Amino acid sequence: MVLFSDTVRFFDTTLRDGEQTPGVSLMPEEKVWIARNLDSLGVDVIEAGSAVTSAGEREGIKAVVKERLNAEICSFARVLKQDIDCALECDVDSVHLVVSVSDLHIKAKLKKDRDSVRQMAVDAVEYAKKHGLIVELSGEDASRADLDYLTSVYRAGIDAGADRLCFCDTVGVMNPERTYDLFSRLTSELKVPISIHCHNDFGLATANTVAALRGGAAQCHVTVNGVGERAGNTAIEEVAVVLKSLYQVNTNLVLQNLYPTSKLVSRLMGIPVGTNKALVGENAFMHESGIHTHGLMANTATYEPITPETIGRKRQIVLGKHAGRTSVVLALREIGLEATDSQVDEITARIKDLGDKGKHVTDADLMSIADSVLDMQSEARIKLIDCTVLSGNHATPTASLKVTIDGQEVVESGVGLGPVDAALNALRKAVMGVADIKLEEYRVEAITGGTDALVEVWVKMSRGDRFISARGAGPDIIMASVIAFIEGMNRLVQEKNGISAKH
Repeated sequence: MVLFSDTVRFFDTTLRDGEQTPGVSLMPEEKVWIARNLDSLGVDVIEAGSAVTSAGEREGIKAVVKERLNAEICSFARVLKQDIDCALECDVDSVHLVVSVSDLHIKAKLKKDRDSVRQMAVDAVEYAKKHGLIVELSGEDASRADLDYLTSVYRAGIDAGADRLCFCDTVGVMNPERTYDLFSRLTSELKVPISIHCHNDFGLATANTVAALRGGAAQCHVTVNGVGERAGNTAIEEVAVVLKSLYQVNTNLVLQNLYPTSKLVSRLMGIPVGTNKALVGENAFMHESGIHTHGLMANTATYEPITPETIGRKRQIVLGKHAGRTSVVLALREIGLEATDSQVDEITARIKDLGDKGKHVTDADLMSIADSVLDMQSEARIKLIDCTVLSGNHATPTASLKVTIDGQEVVESGVGLGPVDAALNALRKAVMGVADIKLEEYRVEAITGGTDALVEVWVKMSRGDRFISARGAGPDIIMASVIAFIEGMNRLVQEKNGISAKH
Protein backbone atom coordinates (compact mmCIF):
# COMPACT_ATOMS: atom_id res chain seq x y z
CA MET A 1 0.00 0.00 0.00
CA VAL A 2 1.35 3.42 -1.00
CA LEU A 3 1.47 5.89 1.88
CA PHE A 4 2.94 9.31 1.09
CA SER A 5 6.10 10.02 -0.88
CA ASP A 6 9.38 10.68 0.91
CA THR A 7 8.96 14.44 0.67
CA VAL A 8 5.64 16.22 0.18
CA ARG A 9 6.13 19.38 -1.84
CA PHE A 10 3.85 22.42 -1.84
CA PHE A 11 3.05 24.23 -5.10
CA ASP A 12 1.27 27.46 -4.16
CA THR A 13 -1.04 29.06 -6.73
CA THR A 14 -2.35 31.90 -4.54
CA LEU A 15 -0.95 34.60 -6.81
CA ARG A 16 -2.78 33.16 -9.84
CA ASP A 17 -5.91 31.59 -8.40
CA GLY A 18 -6.44 34.58 -6.15
CA GLU A 19 -6.59 36.83 -9.19
CA GLN A 20 -9.22 34.59 -10.77
CA THR A 21 -11.44 35.39 -7.79
CA PRO A 22 -13.91 38.12 -8.80
CA GLY A 23 -12.75 41.58 -7.81
CA VAL A 24 -9.16 40.64 -6.94
CA SER A 25 -6.26 42.31 -8.72
CA LEU A 26 -2.85 42.49 -7.08
CA MET A 27 -0.29 45.20 -7.74
CA PRO A 28 3.33 44.09 -8.34
CA GLU A 29 4.44 45.17 -4.87
CA GLU A 30 1.56 43.21 -3.33
CA LYS A 31 2.59 40.11 -5.26
CA VAL A 32 6.09 40.54 -3.86
CA TRP A 33 4.84 40.85 -0.26
CA ILE A 34 2.82 37.66 -0.57
CA ALA A 35 5.66 35.83 -2.36
CA ARG A 36 8.12 36.75 0.40
CA ASN A 37 5.75 35.32 3.00
CA LEU A 38 5.20 32.15 0.98
CA ASP A 39 8.96 31.74 0.71
CA SER A 40 9.40 32.23 4.47
CA LEU A 41 6.63 29.69 4.95
CA GLY A 42 8.74 27.17 3.05
CA VAL A 43 6.64 26.74 -0.10
CA ASP A 44 8.56 24.81 -2.79
CA VAL A 45 7.00 26.39 -5.90
CA ILE A 46 5.29 29.77 -6.22
CA GLU A 47 3.11 30.22 -9.28
CA ALA A 48 3.46 33.98 -9.57
CA GLY A 49 0.76 34.45 -12.20
CA SER A 50 -0.04 33.86 -15.86
CA ALA A 51 2.46 35.85 -17.90
CA VAL A 52 0.32 36.00 -21.05
CA THR A 53 -2.51 37.82 -19.21
CA SER A 54 -1.20 41.38 -19.54
CA ALA A 55 1.82 43.65 -19.38
CA GLY A 56 0.91 44.46 -15.79
CA GLU A 57 0.82 40.78 -14.88
CA ARG A 58 4.27 40.30 -16.41
CA GLU A 59 5.52 43.26 -14.40
CA GLY A 60 4.28 41.56 -11.22
CA ILE A 61 5.89 38.21 -12.09
CA LYS A 62 9.19 39.91 -12.92
CA ALA A 63 9.09 41.70 -9.57
CA VAL A 64 8.74 38.34 -7.79
CA VAL A 65 11.57 36.83 -9.84
CA LYS A 66 13.86 39.73 -8.91
CA GLU A 67 13.45 38.84 -5.24
CA ARG A 68 15.68 35.77 -5.80
CA LEU A 69 13.65 33.69 -3.39
CA ASN A 70 14.47 30.12 -2.42
CA ALA A 71 11.23 28.87 -3.99
CA GLU A 72 10.97 27.92 -7.65
CA ILE A 73 9.07 30.68 -9.48
CA CYS A 74 6.54 29.47 -12.02
CA SER A 75 4.16 30.94 -14.61
CA PHE A 76 0.84 29.40 -15.58
CA ALA A 77 0.64 28.78 -19.35
CA ARG A 78 -1.61 27.17 -21.87
CA VAL A 79 0.01 24.76 -24.34
CA LEU A 80 0.63 27.66 -26.70
CA LYS A 81 3.94 29.11 -27.87
CA GLN A 82 2.84 32.68 -27.10
CA ASP A 83 2.15 31.78 -23.45
CA ILE A 84 5.57 30.17 -23.09
CA ASP A 85 7.27 33.16 -24.74
CA CYS A 86 5.63 35.50 -22.25
CA ALA A 87 6.84 33.29 -19.39
CA LEU A 88 10.37 33.33 -20.83
CA GLU A 89 10.22 37.12 -20.94
CA CYS A 90 9.68 37.08 -17.16
CA ASP A 91 12.71 34.83 -16.57
CA VAL A 92 10.77 32.33 -14.47
CA ASP A 93 12.20 28.97 -13.46
CA SER A 94 9.28 26.88 -14.67
CA VAL A 95 5.96 26.78 -16.50
CA HIS A 96 2.78 25.07 -15.44
CA LEU A 97 1.52 23.92 -18.85
CA VAL A 98 -2.19 23.19 -18.77
CA VAL A 99 -3.94 21.14 -21.45
CA SER A 100 -7.61 20.14 -21.53
CA VAL A 101 -8.00 16.36 -21.37
CA SER A 102 -11.72 15.68 -20.94
CA ASP A 103 -13.84 15.17 -24.05
CA LEU A 104 -16.15 17.90 -22.76
CA HIS A 105 -13.34 20.45 -22.78
CA ILE A 106 -11.71 19.15 -25.96
CA LYS A 107 -14.90 19.35 -27.99
CA ALA A 108 -16.85 22.19 -26.39
CA LYS A 109 -14.00 24.55 -25.48
CA LEU A 110 -11.15 23.76 -27.86
CA LYS A 111 -13.27 22.34 -30.70
CA LYS A 112 -10.50 19.88 -31.53
CA ASP A 113 -9.94 16.13 -31.37
CA ARG A 114 -7.92 14.03 -28.93
CA ASP A 115 -4.92 13.47 -31.19
CA SER A 116 -4.44 17.14 -32.02
CA VAL A 117 -4.71 18.15 -28.37
CA ARG A 118 -2.14 15.54 -27.34
CA GLN A 119 0.21 16.84 -30.06
CA MET A 120 -0.28 20.39 -28.81
CA ALA A 121 0.89 19.24 -25.39
CA VAL A 122 3.95 17.52 -26.83
CA ASP A 123 4.92 20.54 -28.92
CA ALA A 124 4.54 22.90 -25.96
CA VAL A 125 6.61 20.71 -23.64
CA GLU A 126 9.38 20.36 -26.21
CA TYR A 127 9.41 24.11 -26.85
CA ALA A 128 9.58 24.98 -23.14
CA LYS A 129 12.31 22.42 -22.46
CA LYS A 130 14.30 23.68 -25.47
CA HIS A 131 14.33 27.10 -23.80
CA GLY A 132 15.54 25.77 -20.45
CA LEU A 133 12.35 25.76 -18.42
CA ILE A 134 11.24 23.23 -15.83
CA VAL A 135 7.92 21.86 -17.08
CA GLU A 136 4.92 20.68 -15.09
CA LEU A 137 2.33 19.28 -17.52
CA SER A 138 -1.18 19.54 -16.13
CA GLY A 139 -4.30 17.73 -17.32
CA GLU A 140 -7.22 20.13 -16.99
CA ASP A 141 -10.52 18.49 -16.03
CA ALA A 142 -8.62 15.23 -15.56
CA SER A 143 -11.25 13.94 -13.12
CA ARG A 144 -13.80 13.79 -15.99
CA ALA A 145 -11.38 12.50 -18.63
CA ASP A 146 -11.07 9.03 -20.09
CA LEU A 147 -8.28 7.48 -18.00
CA ASP A 148 -6.59 5.75 -20.92
CA TYR A 149 -6.49 8.97 -22.92
CA LEU A 150 -5.26 10.93 -19.89
CA THR A 151 -2.46 8.42 -19.39
CA SER A 152 -1.51 8.63 -23.06
CA VAL A 153 -1.18 12.43 -22.79
CA TYR A 154 0.95 12.06 -19.68
CA ARG A 155 3.21 9.46 -21.34
CA ALA A 156 3.63 11.66 -24.41
CA GLY A 157 4.51 14.58 -22.15
CA ILE A 158 7.11 12.53 -20.31
CA ASP A 159 8.66 11.45 -23.62
CA ALA A 160 8.80 15.11 -24.66
CA GLY A 161 10.71 15.99 -21.48
CA ALA A 162 8.09 16.98 -18.88
CA ASP A 163 9.63 17.05 -15.41
CA ARG A 164 6.38 16.74 -13.46
CA LEU A 165 2.74 15.94 -14.11
CA CYS A 166 -0.39 17.33 -12.49
CA PHE A 167 -3.92 15.93 -12.15
CA CYS A 168 -6.56 18.66 -11.99
CA ASP A 169 -9.93 18.07 -10.37
CA THR A 170 -11.11 21.23 -12.09
CA VAL A 171 -14.70 21.26 -10.86
CA GLY A 172 -14.17 19.38 -7.60
CA VAL A 173 -16.05 16.18 -8.46
CA MET A 174 -13.58 13.67 -7.01
CA ASN A 175 -14.05 11.89 -3.68
CA PRO A 176 -11.27 10.64 -1.39
CA GLU A 177 -11.78 6.94 -2.15
CA ARG A 178 -11.56 7.40 -5.92
CA THR A 179 -8.69 9.86 -5.58
CA TYR A 180 -6.61 7.42 -3.54
CA ASP A 181 -7.22 4.53 -5.95
CA LEU A 182 -6.48 6.68 -8.99
CA PHE A 183 -3.21 8.06 -7.63
CA SER A 184 -2.07 4.65 -6.46
CA ARG A 185 -2.39 3.55 -10.09
CA LEU A 186 -0.93 6.67 -11.74
CA THR A 187 2.10 6.86 -9.47
CA SER A 188 2.90 3.18 -10.05
CA GLU A 189 2.63 3.50 -13.84
CA LEU A 190 4.20 6.93 -14.46
CA LYS A 191 7.72 7.35 -13.16
CA VAL A 192 7.81 11.11 -12.70
CA PRO A 193 6.48 13.17 -9.78
CA ILE A 194 2.72 13.78 -9.95
CA SER A 195 0.87 16.71 -8.37
CA ILE A 196 -2.74 17.00 -7.25
CA HIS A 197 -4.74 20.18 -7.94
CA CYS A 198 -8.19 20.28 -6.34
CA HIS A 199 -11.09 22.68 -6.36
CA ASN A 200 -13.52 22.91 -3.47
CA ASP A 201 -16.90 22.92 -5.22
CA PHE A 202 -18.20 20.10 -2.99
CA GLY A 203 -16.05 20.98 0.04
CA LEU A 204 -13.70 18.03 -0.51
CA ALA A 205 -10.55 19.80 -1.71
CA THR A 206 -8.48 19.11 1.41
CA ALA A 207 -9.75 15.54 1.81
CA ASN A 208 -9.05 14.75 -1.85
CA THR A 209 -5.62 16.35 -1.70
CA VAL A 210 -4.62 14.29 1.35
CA ALA A 211 -6.00 11.15 -0.33
CA ALA A 212 -3.86 11.85 -3.41
CA LEU A 213 -0.78 12.33 -1.24
CA ARG A 214 -1.53 9.03 0.51
CA GLY A 215 -1.75 7.47 -2.93
CA GLY A 216 1.73 8.62 -3.84
CA ALA A 217 1.35 12.17 -5.17
CA ALA A 218 4.64 13.97 -4.62
CA GLN A 219 3.28 17.49 -4.63
CA CYS A 220 0.03 19.33 -3.89
CA HIS A 221 -1.29 22.54 -5.37
CA VAL A 222 -2.64 24.84 -2.67
CA THR A 223 -3.62 28.43 -1.93
CA VAL A 224 -3.55 30.50 1.24
CA ASN A 225 -7.01 30.52 2.86
CA GLY A 226 -8.22 28.32 0.00
CA VAL A 227 -8.70 31.37 -2.27
CA GLY A 228 -9.48 30.72 -5.90
CA GLU A 229 -12.22 30.75 -8.50
CA ARG A 230 -15.75 29.68 -7.54
CA ALA A 231 -15.55 27.84 -4.18
CA GLY A 232 -11.77 28.09 -4.12
CA ASN A 233 -8.86 25.67 -4.01
CA THR A 234 -7.22 23.46 -1.42
CA ALA A 235 -6.12 25.51 1.60
CA ILE A 236 -2.42 25.22 2.39
CA GLU A 237 -2.99 25.69 6.12
CA GLU A 238 -5.41 22.76 6.25
CA VAL A 239 -3.20 20.31 4.35
CA ALA A 240 -0.06 21.32 6.25
CA VAL A 241 -1.61 20.83 9.69
CA VAL A 242 -3.49 17.65 8.70
CA LEU A 243 -0.25 16.09 7.47
CA LYS A 244 1.65 17.06 10.61
CA SER A 245 -1.02 16.41 13.24
CA LEU A 246 -3.04 13.51 11.84
CA TYR A 247 -0.49 11.63 9.76
CA GLN A 248 2.81 12.63 11.41
CA VAL A 249 4.21 13.64 8.03
CA ASN A 250 6.89 16.30 8.21
CA THR A 251 7.13 18.94 5.50
CA ASN A 252 9.45 21.86 4.87
CA LEU A 253 6.77 24.32 5.96
CA VAL A 254 7.26 26.61 8.95
CA LEU A 255 3.84 26.15 10.51
CA GLN A 256 4.16 29.18 12.79
CA ASN A 257 4.05 31.36 9.67
CA LEU A 258 0.67 30.05 8.50
CA TYR A 259 -1.54 32.51 10.36
CA PRO A 260 0.51 35.66 9.62
CA THR A 261 0.50 34.69 5.94
CA SER A 262 -3.24 34.08 6.07
CA LYS A 263 -3.82 37.55 7.51
CA LEU A 264 -1.61 39.20 4.89
CA VAL A 265 -3.34 37.48 1.97
CA SER A 266 -6.79 38.29 3.35
CA ARG A 267 -5.89 41.96 3.75
CA LEU A 268 -4.20 42.44 0.36
CA MET A 269 -6.87 40.55 -1.57
CA GLY A 270 -9.74 42.06 0.35
CA ILE A 271 -11.23 38.61 0.94
CA PRO A 272 -12.34 38.12 4.56
CA VAL A 273 -11.62 34.72 6.08
CA GLY A 274 -14.79 32.96 7.20
CA THR A 275 -15.37 33.20 10.94
CA ASN A 276 -15.58 29.41 11.27
CA LYS A 277 -12.82 28.65 8.72
CA ALA A 278 -10.62 25.81 9.94
CA LEU A 279 -7.45 26.91 11.73
CA VAL A 280 -7.31 30.54 10.52
CA GLY A 281 -10.91 31.65 11.10
CA GLU A 282 -11.67 34.06 13.93
CA ASN A 283 -13.42 31.38 15.99
CA ALA A 284 -10.88 28.58 15.51
CA PHE A 285 -9.23 29.13 18.92
CA MET A 286 -11.96 31.17 20.59
CA HIS A 287 -13.73 29.90 23.72
CA GLU A 288 -16.68 31.19 25.71
CA SER A 289 -18.70 28.28 27.10
CA GLY A 290 -18.02 27.64 30.78
CA ILE A 291 -17.74 23.89 30.17
CA HIS A 292 -15.05 24.39 27.55
CA THR A 293 -13.01 26.88 29.51
CA HIS A 294 -13.16 24.66 32.60
CA GLY A 295 -11.55 21.93 30.52
CA LEU A 296 -8.99 24.34 29.07
CA MET A 297 -7.81 25.29 32.55
CA ALA A 298 -7.12 21.63 33.30
CA ASN A 299 -5.50 20.89 29.94
CA THR A 300 -5.80 22.94 26.74
CA ALA A 301 -5.92 19.72 24.71
CA THR A 302 -9.42 19.05 26.07
CA TYR A 303 -10.93 21.43 23.53
CA GLU A 304 -8.06 22.25 21.19
CA PRO A 305 -6.63 19.63 18.78
CA ILE A 306 -3.44 21.69 18.46
CA THR A 307 -2.13 24.68 20.36
CA PRO A 308 -2.82 27.99 18.59
CA GLU A 309 0.89 28.81 18.80
CA THR A 310 1.55 25.91 16.40
CA ILE A 311 0.36 28.07 13.50
CA GLY A 312 1.28 31.47 14.93
CA ARG A 313 -1.98 32.25 16.73
CA LYS A 314 -3.14 33.12 20.24
CA ARG A 315 -5.99 31.62 22.24
CA GLN A 316 -8.99 33.92 22.76
CA ILE A 317 -11.36 33.78 25.70
CA VAL A 318 -14.61 35.50 24.74
CA LEU A 319 -16.80 36.80 27.50
CA GLY A 320 -20.53 37.35 27.24
CA LYS A 321 -23.81 36.13 28.66
CA HIS A 322 -22.66 32.49 28.31
CA ALA A 323 -19.49 33.07 30.31
CA GLY A 324 -19.02 31.12 33.50
CA ARG A 325 -16.73 31.77 36.44
CA THR A 326 -14.06 29.55 34.90
CA SER A 327 -14.08 31.63 31.71
CA VAL A 328 -13.65 34.79 33.73
CA VAL A 329 -10.81 33.37 35.83
CA LEU A 330 -9.00 32.21 32.66
CA ALA A 331 -9.55 35.57 30.94
CA LEU A 332 -8.24 37.43 33.99
CA ARG A 333 -5.14 35.24 34.01
CA GLU A 334 -4.59 36.06 30.33
CA ILE A 335 -4.28 39.75 31.29
CA GLY A 336 -2.24 39.04 34.41
CA LEU A 337 -4.90 39.56 37.08
CA GLU A 338 -5.99 37.44 40.03
CA ALA A 339 -9.26 37.86 41.95
CA THR A 340 -10.94 36.39 45.00
CA ASP A 341 -14.02 34.18 44.61
CA SER A 342 -16.37 37.02 45.52
CA GLN A 343 -14.62 39.39 43.12
CA VAL A 344 -14.88 36.81 40.31
CA ASP A 345 -18.59 36.47 41.03
CA GLU A 346 -19.09 40.22 40.75
CA ILE A 347 -17.02 40.50 37.56
CA THR A 348 -18.96 37.59 36.06
CA ALA A 349 -22.28 39.21 36.91
CA ARG A 350 -21.27 42.47 35.24
CA ILE A 351 -20.06 40.66 32.14
CA LYS A 352 -23.33 38.74 31.85
CA ASP A 353 -25.21 42.03 32.20
CA LEU A 354 -23.28 43.48 29.25
CA GLY A 355 -23.86 40.30 27.26
CA ASP A 356 -27.60 40.39 27.97
CA LYS A 357 -27.67 43.86 26.42
CA GLY A 358 -26.22 42.42 23.20
CA LYS A 359 -22.81 44.01 23.65
CA HIS A 360 -19.45 42.51 22.74
CA VAL A 361 -17.32 42.20 25.86
CA THR A 362 -13.83 43.21 24.79
CA ASP A 363 -10.55 42.91 26.66
CA ALA A 364 -10.80 46.61 27.42
CA ASP A 365 -14.29 46.06 28.90
CA LEU A 366 -12.95 43.25 31.06
CA MET A 367 -10.07 45.40 32.28
CA SER A 368 -12.42 48.26 33.05
CA ILE A 369 -14.76 46.00 35.03
CA ALA A 370 -11.82 44.37 36.79
CA ASP A 371 -10.34 47.76 37.65
CA SER A 372 -13.63 48.74 39.28
CA VAL A 373 -14.22 45.50 41.17
CA LEU A 374 -10.61 45.10 42.28
CA ASP A 375 -10.41 48.78 43.20
CA MET A 376 -7.60 49.27 40.71
CA GLN A 377 -8.99 52.33 38.96
CA SER A 378 -6.21 53.89 36.91
CA GLU A 379 -6.25 57.21 35.12
CA ALA A 380 -6.24 56.91 31.32
CA ARG A 381 -2.83 58.10 30.13
CA ILE A 382 -4.07 59.18 26.69
CA LYS A 383 -7.17 61.38 26.49
CA LEU A 384 -8.80 62.76 23.35
CA ILE A 385 -9.62 66.49 23.39
CA ASP A 386 -10.48 67.17 19.74
CA CYS A 387 -10.28 65.55 16.32
CA THR A 388 -10.94 67.17 12.93
CA VAL A 389 -10.78 65.32 9.61
CA LEU A 390 -10.79 66.63 6.03
CA SER A 391 -11.65 64.21 3.24
CA GLY A 392 -13.10 64.30 -0.27
CA ASN A 393 -12.81 62.88 -3.76
CA HIS A 394 -10.17 65.48 -4.69
CA ALA A 395 -8.51 65.83 -1.29
CA THR A 396 -5.93 63.74 0.52
CA PRO A 397 -7.56 62.57 3.76
CA THR A 398 -6.00 64.68 6.51
CA ALA A 399 -6.63 64.66 10.24
CA SER A 400 -5.60 66.93 13.09
CA LEU A 401 -6.14 66.00 16.68
CA LYS A 402 -5.45 67.26 20.15
CA VAL A 403 -4.77 64.81 22.98
CA THR A 404 -3.31 64.91 26.45
CA ILE A 405 -0.68 62.35 27.41
CA ASP A 406 -0.08 62.09 31.14
CA GLY A 407 -1.63 65.56 31.37
CA GLN A 408 0.56 67.14 28.68
CA GLU A 409 -1.30 68.58 25.68
CA VAL A 410 -0.18 67.52 22.20
CA VAL A 411 -1.46 68.61 18.77
CA GLU A 412 -0.59 66.50 15.74
CA SER A 413 -1.75 65.89 12.15
CA GLY A 414 -1.57 63.00 9.76
CA VAL A 415 -2.62 61.84 6.30
CA GLY A 416 -3.84 58.45 5.18
CA LEU A 417 -5.60 56.39 2.56
CA GLY A 418 -8.92 57.33 4.15
CA PRO A 419 -10.19 59.53 7.00
CA VAL A 420 -9.93 56.78 9.63
CA ASP A 421 -6.38 55.92 8.52
CA ALA A 422 -5.43 59.62 8.65
CA ALA A 423 -6.81 60.01 12.19
CA LEU A 424 -5.00 56.93 13.46
CA ASN A 425 -1.74 58.00 11.82
CA ALA A 426 -2.01 61.38 13.56
CA LEU A 427 -2.58 59.62 16.87
CA ARG A 428 0.49 57.42 16.36
CA LYS A 429 2.59 60.51 15.63
CA ALA A 430 1.31 62.27 18.75
CA VAL A 431 2.37 59.48 21.08
CA MET A 432 6.08 58.73 21.09
CA GLY A 433 7.18 55.17 21.71
CA VAL A 434 4.16 53.29 20.34
CA ALA A 435 5.40 52.57 16.83
CA ASP A 436 5.33 48.90 17.78
CA ILE A 437 1.57 48.96 18.38
CA LYS A 438 -0.09 47.17 15.47
CA LEU A 439 -3.71 47.21 14.39
CA GLU A 440 -4.42 43.52 13.81
CA GLU A 441 -8.15 43.69 13.02
CA TYR A 442 -10.72 46.40 12.40
CA ARG A 443 -14.44 45.80 12.16
CA VAL A 444 -17.44 48.12 11.91
CA GLU A 445 -20.97 47.07 12.77
CA ALA A 446 -24.16 49.12 12.49
CA ILE A 447 -26.12 48.90 15.74
CA THR A 448 -29.16 50.72 14.37
CA GLY A 449 -30.48 51.15 10.85
CA GLY A 450 -30.60 54.19 8.58
CA THR A 451 -28.01 56.71 7.44
CA ASP A 452 -27.85 58.08 11.00
CA ALA A 453 -27.03 54.61 12.36
CA LEU A 454 -25.15 54.25 15.59
CA VAL A 455 -22.03 52.27 14.75
CA GLU A 456 -19.71 50.16 16.84
CA VAL A 457 -16.07 49.90 15.87
CA TRP A 458 -14.21 46.85 17.15
CA VAL A 459 -10.41 46.71 16.98
CA LYS A 460 -7.81 44.15 17.87
CA MET A 461 -4.36 45.52 18.61
CA SER A 462 -1.01 44.11 19.63
CA ARG A 463 2.23 45.24 21.18
CA GLY A 464 4.93 42.63 21.16
CA ASP A 465 3.34 39.36 22.23
CA ARG A 466 0.41 41.07 23.95
CA PHE A 467 -2.99 41.31 22.21
CA ILE A 468 -6.02 43.29 23.24
CA SER A 469 -9.45 44.13 21.82
CA ALA A 470 -11.34 47.38 22.34
CA ARG A 471 -14.35 49.16 20.95
CA GLY A 472 -15.82 52.58 20.37
CA ALA A 473 -19.40 53.48 19.54
CA GLY A 474 -21.21 56.52 18.19
CA PRO A 475 -22.90 58.01 15.12
CA ASP A 476 -19.53 59.07 13.63
CA ILE A 477 -17.44 56.17 12.34
CA ILE A 478 -14.22 58.20 12.47
CA MET A 479 -14.68 59.24 16.08
CA ALA A 480 -15.77 55.74 17.07
CA SER A 481 -12.57 54.41 15.48
CA VAL A 482 -10.37 56.93 17.29
CA ILE A 483 -12.09 56.17 20.61
CA ALA A 484 -11.58 52.43 20.12
CA PHE A 485 -7.94 52.94 19.19
CA ILE A 486 -7.25 55.18 22.20
CA GLU A 487 -9.00 52.71 24.50
CA GLY A 488 -6.79 49.92 23.21
CA MET A 489 -3.67 52.08 23.40
CA ASN A 490 -4.37 52.95 27.01
CA ARG A 491 -4.62 49.26 27.90
CA LEU A 492 -1.39 48.44 26.09
CA VAL A 493 0.63 51.26 27.69
CA GLN A 494 -0.54 51.09 31.31
CA GLU A 495 3.03 51.14 32.58
CA LYS A 496 4.73 54.53 32.79
CA ASN A 497 7.71 53.40 30.74
CA GLY A 498 7.71 53.32 26.99
CA ILE A 499 5.58 56.29 25.88
CA SER A 500 5.68 60.04 26.14
CA ALA A 501 4.13 63.10 24.56
CA LYS A 502 5.78 64.25 21.36
CA HIS A 503 7.82 67.40 21.89
